[in-house]
Amino acid sequence: MGDSTKNDNQQPAFVARVVKGIGEISATDWDACAGADNPFVSHAFLAALEESGSAALETGWAPHHMLLEDALGQVQGVAPLYLKNHSQGEYVFDHGWADAFERAGGAYYPKLQLCVPFSPVTGPRLMVRPGPDADASRRALIAACMELTERANVSSLHVTFATEDDWQALADAGFLQRSDRQFHWTNDGYADFDGFLASLASRKRKAVRRERRGALASGLTIEVLTGNDIKSIHWDAFFACYVETSHGKWGYPYLNREFFTRLGETLAHKVALIMASDDGRYVAGALNLIGADTFYGRNWGCIGHYPFLHFEVCYYSAIEFAIERGLKYVEAGAQGHHKIARGYLPVRTHSAHWISHAGLRDAIEDYLGHERDAVDDEIEALADYSPFRKED
Repeated sequence: MGDSTKNDNQQPAFVARVVKGIGEISATDWDACAGADNPFVSHAFLAALEESGSAALETGWAPHHMLLEDALGQVQGVAPLYLKNHSQGEYVFDHGWADAFERAGGAYYPKLQLCVPFSPVTGPRLMVRPGPDADASRRALIAACMELTERANVSSLHVTFATEDDWQALADAGFLQRSDRQFHWTNDGYADFDGFLASLASRKRKAVRRERRGALASGLTIEVLTGNDIKSIHWDAFFACYVETSHGKWGYPYLNREFFTRLGETLAHKVALIMASDDGRYVAGALNLIGADTFYGRNWGCIGHYPFLHFEVCYYSAIEFAIERGLKYVEAGAQGHHKIARGYLPVRTHSAHWISHAGLRDAIEDYLGHERDAVDDEIEALADYSPFRKED
């Protein structure tokens, strides 16, 4: 990769290089740039994905992580980057772009994807070491990723579920901006779950209580496991539920059993496994990760049919956990208008896209302008469906 040297403005010098696996970067250096707030961008989480084979060359996720070093060899920036030959497991959909380009005779794949695989979770993507050179490091990291896109002769570079700061920095570098929406719950200082219920309109409050009763009416029990309390038996049970639901919903599970073993070995203190059992047999579960101020709901699975159990395990138990831990937000994954009635309101998510082919870029830019307007309109319209009590 290219490097920069100090100029008359005394800009710092950087050298960028690509590493073909997270194991080639020390956890200390990576996490010094990634920070401790978001577990998905931690070295441990990405290593669990790669070392388990869930995100690897064989599954179409070839690691090409960008590493930025200063003149002394100290790591100043990192970016989780993958060379891909498909668009699966991303949750920001570009299949239509690929189809249109290939019908016109182009080759959309391979492409570069800057993201956390299989994780529709907003977080830092241009991760730089804090300090006076942070902004310069971010710009250098963007430039290095763009240079790799050109040198590798790939169609595009996609940065998905980026923070708004990264989104704007990428736009300043010429990336196209895209918006979408998810549904998140916000803790308004509630003392307990009943305090949250009191903030809802009467009809919505009654509906939530009815669903919670219905979920447990057949005698199911719920337990929340964290840290060392999570044993192999729990991972086995959760994985069986996850595979059952993945086959029914997505066609196949992205994550293998080894991933969950590695997650438990290296990141258990950031994991909350919410499990439901029927007469002593685990029948459902939800995997969650704990951030500095956010409870992240990730994977759900269920064996059998249990009315309202998904709402209880994934939404209501998550809210209870967040209140008990003093967390500000619950992010319950991608999609789902049904979350609004359970207190999860729409928020914007951001992605940025560098398209090499001028004609394809122009077409996508026009489309994204209309799409951003539509997302804004939808979020505004969905406000009318808020379950919270209206103030006089």
